[in-house]
Amino acid sequence: MYAIIAAGGRQYRVSQGDIIYIDKVNQEADSSISFDVLMIGGEGDIQVGNPVISGAKVEGKVVAQVKGEKIKVYKYKSKKNYNKLNGHRQPYTKVEITAINA
Repeated sequence: MYAIIAAGGRQYRVSQGDIIYIDKVNQEADSSISFDVLMIGGEGDIQVGNPVISGAKVEGKVVAQVKGEKIKVYKYKSKKNYNKLNGHRQPYTKVEITAINA
């Protein structure tokens, strides 16, 4: 069984036991988090919400607050002696999916 959830403006396809990285959520490690379900699928039957399925939740556990890979942002203007280098690491929340309640 799998479910489609929405978190942080993105949609994720999850199953029980999956680990996903979502945009940072202010919750401590080992706390629980729940998501609304947009669609549930599996064994040949599919339920689609409008926009969410009422009564269905996906439960997860916050594993850690982590950062993504460092990206370099380089600004440059030719013939003007202007260049600037910045770095950025996006913060994420690592979540383990514990249950899909349909």
